[in-house]
Amino acid sequence: MHRMLVQWHRYASGARNGVRCGSIAMDYSIVPFSILGISLLVAIFVAMEIGRWSGSRISQQGPERATGIVDGAVFGLMGLLIAFSFSGAASRFDARRQLIVQESNRIETAYLRINLLPADFQPLLRQKFRDYVDARLAAHRKHPDLTLTAVELRQVEALQREIWANAVAGCQKTSSPAVMTLVLGAVNEMIDMATTRTEGTRIHPPAVVPVMLIVLVFACSLLAGSLMAANKTRNWVHVLSFAIMLSFTVLVILDLEYPRVGLIRIDIWDRVLLELRARMG
Repeated sequence: MHRMLVQWHRYASGARNGVRCGSIAMDYSIVPFSILGISLLVAIFVAMEIGRWSGSRISQQGPERATGIVDGAVFGLMGLLIAFSFSGAASRFDARRQLIVQESNRIETAYLRINLLPADFQPLLRQKFRDYVDARLAAHRKHPDLTLTAVELRQVEALQREIWANAVAGCQKTSSPAVMTLVLGAVNEMIDMATTRTEGTRIHPPAVVPVMLIVLVFACSLLAGSLMAANKTRNWVHVLSFAIMLSFTVLVILDLEYPRVGLIRIDIWDRVLLELRARMG
């Protein structure tokens, strides 16, 4: 699932730079998730039709047997898995937003404490911090393309080493334990927070969870179609409502889980780092 989203992101990244409709730019994220949503909708509808056909054949062979317990257990399991999946995805989405704010605070604190260092060290360190914020923004905008993200993260690590080395040299020149504690402590927290946030973007449920969710969705679609086979005519309101709401729910869960790819975007929270970068000059 993650690999498929990465491929969609690469396709969408090309569209992001030049796809326009008249004078209005087309949102590149609409294309891949529209494909996913339509695919889910069609698959659920087809599964319901297969279930209806199967239910009709079974009903012709003899009297219907009581299967309500099995149906209820499968639908209940699907509802439970959807609830846990949605809750987990929403929690991780909120955690990622908070990590952006926390990283911005750590960077700004370290940046302000440059004033404690000797004047000849300050211009270079301030430029390194500007480059560092630019690199952090670029690294997360390349996500989930793992190749491009890795390139940007190597640049981030190089800047971290340079900032640390220059901060240590400046602290040694002051010969002040208080300055060393304040400056190096803030830089260390900034580097730690970068690692925490980077790893936070990689936290997802095990692959078996979304696979199991998709399997249960199709199983419940088959059962729903089989239950509707008792009616001679299709109730399109029920059929379409079931297919649309189920596919939309799965789509929202995946969208929350990968907020750099779909329609529910976390990019807007990058404004915190952008505002910090503007304050740096």
